Amino acid sequence: MMKSLVTTLAVAALLVIAGIAAAQPRDNVSAGRHPNLAAAQRLCTQAFEKIVAAQEANEFDMQGHAAKAKELLDQVNRELKMAAESANRKGR
Repeated sequence: MMKSLVTTLAVAALLVIAGIAAAQPRDNVSAGRHPNLAAAQRLCTQAFEKIVAAQEANEFDMQGHAAKAKELLDQVNRELKMAAESANRKGR
């Protein structure tokens, strides 16, 4: 019974870590072409990392609010990339 519980907890921990790594926003806006958008992306990444730290400190018991905030930051990150691409198409 104890071995089964330890195995289950280990698998759950690995899934959480994999989920965090997969969902982390990427800084993919060129700082040379779009310094303000790139800076905004870096701040989103930093905010995401702080939320992960808060989740770990609170044993992920935040009633889903931290997870929702991370989803929104990921959405912001994608929008920033699209804004940069839009500016690129307009020759800026």
